[in-house]
Amino acid sequence: MPFAIWRRTELRGALACGVALAASASPSLAQYSDGISATVEVASDERRRGLSWSDGDPVVHGSVSVPVAEGLSLDGSAVSLWHSRRHGGADAALDLGPSYVRESGGWRISAQGRYHLFPGASGQGYGEIGAGAGFLIGPATVDFNASYAPRQASIGGDNLYLSTSASAGVPGTPFTLSARAGHSSGAVRDPMKAARLRPDGAYWDYGVSVDYFKGRWFAGLRYADSSIEGPGRRHAGASLIGRLGLSL
Repeated sequence: MPFAIWRRTELRGALACGVALAASASPSLAQYSDGISATVEVASDERRRGLSWSDGDPVVHGSVSVPVAEGLSLDGSAVSLWHSRRHGGADAALDLGPSYVRESGGWRISAQGRYHLFPGASGQGYGEIGAGAGFLIGPATVDFNASYAPRQASIGGDNLYLSTSASAGVPGTPFTLSARAGHSSGAVRDPMKAARLRPDGAYWDYGVSVDYFKGRWFAGLRYADSSIEGPGRRHAGASLIGRLGLSL
């Protein structure tokens, strides 16, 4: 098979895999099928933790969540990257793993595991685990989260990400306002590979956003920036990101 056709075929498979996760749920999970949720959206950039994963290019993103027990779900998402330099020329990013959420008295506790796959690139995959706690303050929610990627060759060491966020709906409107800040750090064993997730060593990222929800449709505008300086600031500086999506 010609190389170009192989890459296009692999990308289509990666983008479809998230949806296939729901479709392949076994009959034993049928009692939870009413809770299956999915979204598809287009965005002007794929910005995570202050870094553009798509080199500043527009993306198509799909996700699905399949409940398997009370509070427990299997989640999958796929996003087009179009030969991302940050991820070794990957055509897409595929994120798979379980999530657990428990709510009690206004508190929400969560835990999750994720493995990030990068179709179209070799040796780029890595895994991480995370936990979070959130609570209600009147009409607002406040969340604290931590994610840790143990030492792996593909990221040149380990990676710890701590973040906090807050959001609130605007009374009488379909708009929600939110703000967030996060900090990335970790040990370095291979500086070139570690620069993939931390191009300037430890750094901060932050942003604010406004989102609009109308039935199954949603749209948003987000400002994102980071403390990264120098050459690593490319695709990590101030950016205004738009998105439009549909909940299925």
